[in-house]
Amino acid sequence: MNYEATGIRTVTRQAMAAEMLDAGTELELARAWREHGDEQALHRLVNAYMRLAISMAGKYRRYGAPMPDLVQEAGVGLMKAAEKFDPDRGVRFSTYAVWWIKASIQDYVMRNWSLVRTGSTSSQKALFFNLRRVRAKFEREAGGEHIDTEELRQKIAIEVGVPLRDVEMMDARLSGSDFSLNAQQAGEDGREWVETLEDDGPQADQTVERERDLARARDWLNDAMGALNDRERMIIKERKLRDDPRTLESLGSELGLSKERIRQLEVQALKKMRRRLESQTGNAAAQLAIA
Repeated sequence: MNYEATGIRTVTRQAMAAEMLDAGTELELARAWREHGDEQALHRLVNAYMRLAISMAGKYRRYGAPMPDLVQEAGVGLMKAAEKFDPDRGVRFSTYAVWWIKASIQDYVMRNWSLVRTGSTSSQKALFFNLRRVRAKFEREAGGEHIDTEELRQKIAIEVGVPLRDVEMMDARLSGSDFSLNAQQAGEDGREWVETLEDDGPQADQTVERERDLARARDWLNDAMGALNDRERMIIKERKLRDDPRTLESLGSELGLSKERIRQLEVQALKKMRRRLESQTGNAAAQLAIA
């Protein structure tokens, strides 16, 4: 038994059997919910227009989404419409609900049409649901004559009222489908597409070179620190070699010196390290001391 089809038929039968509301009853129910939180009134209002939600859901089956999911999303949109409907604006609930139902269904279709996010802006949404229809219209008007792709995209952009770059993006997105990287390549014995992707991580030669440079830098730094006395070495370690450098004030309190004196000792230590590095390795290594 096809439980999906059975479920849809059941929901449809229940919706078709629901009461038809006249304008006066609809207004009373909407006010009862809005002003008094009457959940029974909300239930009657929603049930009465569930047939509208199911009808709108059916129009989006061509996008490949399961009908039960479409009906569910349509119902969500209908509930949102009922919660936000203002009965004093003089508009029938069905007119107001159409927009909420449509928005809920379209959001669902776009979220689930592809594993890759298809679009989020209003122009991208308009293109997703209208690009193929508008393209077919212009192709019919051309009477079978070839239309330049760029020219056709420009016409679509004007017709839908969206930027040309959005048309180009959506046209490329809709022209293909999701493709598994674990699928095997044609003509390749067991090789998957994922094996052709370039590794974003550092290559072996880059890793070796970086480790060598870091080791050399550590040696230079240790040698330069040897030119300092104990107090200067302590200041450099606390001010330059910690992830969270200490302040001049905290060091001054510990050593019984003013902030200005700590700053002077730091500058003096850096000069000593620079001279030591320049004498041993040249100007390149000296940059370590003043980093």
